[in-house]
Amino acid sequence: MRLSIAIVGVFALAAAGCDTGTQTPQAASDSRAAPEAGAADAGPIIPRELLFGNPERSRARLSPDGDTLSWLAPDEGVMNVWVAPADDMAAARAITEDRGRGIGFYGWAANGTHIIYVQDRGGDENFHAYSVHVETGDEVNLTPFDGVRAIPIATAWETPDIMIVGVNNRDAAWHDVYSINIVTGERALVYENTDNIGQFWTDDDLNLRLGGRQNPDGSSDILKFEAGEWTPFYTIPYEDSLTSSIIGFDETGERAFAVESMGRDKSALVSIDLDSGARTVLGASDLADVDNVLQHPTTLAVEAYSVNYLKEEWTTIGDAVTQDFNFLRANLAGEFDVVDRTKADDVWVVAQSRAEEPTVYHLYNREAGQLTELFGVRPALADYALQPMHQVEIQSRDGLTLVSYLTLPPAADANRDGKPETTSPLVLTVHGGPWARDEYGYSSWDQWLANRGYAVLSVNFRASTGFGKAFVTAGDKEWAGKMHDDLLDGVQWAIDNGVTTPEQVAIMGGSYGGYATLVGLTFTPETFACGVDIVGPSNLETLLATIPPYWESFFQTFANAIGDPRTEEGRALLRERSPLYKAGEITRPLLIAQGANDPRVVKAESDQIVEAMIENAIPVTYIVFPDEGHGFARPENRLAFYSVTESFLAECLGGRFEPIGDAFQGSSLTVEHGAEYAPGLSEALEGHTPETRG
Repeated sequence: MRLSIAIVGVFALAAAGCDTGTQTPQAASDSRAAPEAGAADAGPIIPRELLFGNPERSRARLSPDGDTLSWLAPDEGVMNVWVAPADDMAAARAITEDRGRGIGFYGWAANGTHIIYVQDRGGDENFHAYSVHVETGDEVNLTPFDGVRAIPIATAWETPDIMIVGVNNRDAAWHDVYSINIVTGERALVYENTDNIGQFWTDDDLNLRLGGRQNPDGSSDILKFEAGEWTPFYTIPYEDSLTSSIIGFDETGERAFAVESMGRDKSALVSIDLDSGARTVLGASDLADVDNVLQHPTTLAVEAYSVNYLKEEWTTIGDAVTQDFNFLRANLAGEFDVVDRTKADDVWVVAQSRAEEPTVYHLYNREAGQLTELFGVRPALADYALQPMHQVEIQSRDGLTLVSYLTLPPAADANRDGKPETTSPLVLTVHGGPWARDEYGYSSWDQWLANRGYAVLSVNFRASTGFGKAFVTAGDKEWAGKMHDDLLDGVQWAIDNGVTTPEQVAIMGGSYGGYATLVGLTFTPETFACGVDIVGPSNLETLLATIPPYWESFFQTFANAIGDPRTEEGRALLRERSPLYKAGEITRPLLIAQGANDPRVVKAESDQIVEAMIENAIPVTYIVFPDEGHGFARPENRLAFYSVTESFLAECLGGRFEPIGDAFQGSSLTVEHGAEYAPGLSEALEGHTPETRG
């Protein structure tokens, strides 16, 4: 039973617009009035709070026996875990007492009496693992080590009080494997990682079975753990490393399941015999990689898989869940995912979503064929007309197909067909990673920007994942090169198709998307009217010199894809592709937002380009959140950030905006430079006292 607590990531933006956190700003006057042009066609302004504040509830889950329902919801303004009898949500009570950043990731332990969650401090990503007793609320810090990152790995039905966890308390670069009693907190060392193993997989009896170790060329060896020793099993070549991974094991422990692209371009779902290494393909597509996999909760049999090209599409394997999926397709609008199943597999939690509606959770009783709505994540948005998201395929200048998504403002697309009747200012949003992707579905960013009068275009540039290994590796050594060309080709497509005009394009993104924003304003300074950089690196040399030590296990991936700082040629490439050294080329307004505790893109990355711009007398607005990391988890901080951003974009592109008012209330926002360059910012800062929380 693998834990569904995900705390991994590369340069993907964390929590900048996710469904966690809460704080409701009150409306107040501002020094500028929102533009009235087109207001009647655009409909009412959607309050930022409804888009970026706390969800009403989120992340519904079921206890293994199905008797208790859990979810995340605000308690004293902070996201906590709540539980209630599955048939009486009115009896809900909070069982955690987080008063800082809020809980984002949690799951049920196999014993059914405890919930496991992870939490860091101030965004430093040194996650601790906690268990909390559902009935008593008694909580145990399972990994009480300062400056240490815990990675929950697995629990099992047969040993329900035990969890396998990776902890880097001995060596910051490498995680040792521990068995931890979630009731008492007692820890036992399973394996001391002196072999530089970067990934671990256990079978359903919690035996350590497989490990992954990167080689100097960027390939990875999958190793078997037998009699306390690692022995070679097979090798994943470098070009397959971002499109191949182990998923888990079957009930017997004799077969492993994986997604792999070896011998093909798009990764397939395969079953691997652990004795012979023989493979059986269970599912594949010519369009895109296998994305998600559904396994039975106890037998671990693979029952369905999804492929996400333009949209996510599920295919069942055998007959076990075919009838269920047909029923769900017939009774739910949009897309759905099975996010939890009872141990008896008689009741599922199903998450339904579509672009025009945030996630709605349902209980599905399989035997009765009954679907019961539990709650919507943001039900207040039902009072507003949200915009559809349109899938488009854009051709790059060298012949790649770039799967992209377009959201148009109401005034530009009255019949909602995705073909604009008039041009609009455009915001090009760039995803983080870069080994991630944009996908179809509800997006707070898209709805917010469209409501303010902007068209929104998201382009899956080369190096984005999900589209096969050739598409990923086409981005190698192309940061600020062909990866940027793909974004420019997306902008040109929008201009050619009447979405926008050349003078009305902004660029915005977080993490890698922040880097892309800086590249846009330095390498192509006349293309974009302005830019918003969220935790983006400005200097690739210092970026690779300051990444967290526990990323050592896949450092060669960065060296191969970006440039190797250990070679003269690599250092020259990193310098050539760093926006910092072209800061003097910036001519358009720039807003930079940074979390002071970011371990992935440290604050110095933003500091140094701001300093370079100041030295060159170039206007820049620089806002910092002292209690945040790689993105903004606290809702007070998110609301403060988005209030500044939409005022900034309104000045640049002329769209609508909700006045800043008292949106800074409760936030830790500080302005390190350039308040005068963002309309309304100086006035809103008057009397503001930053409030930080851990």
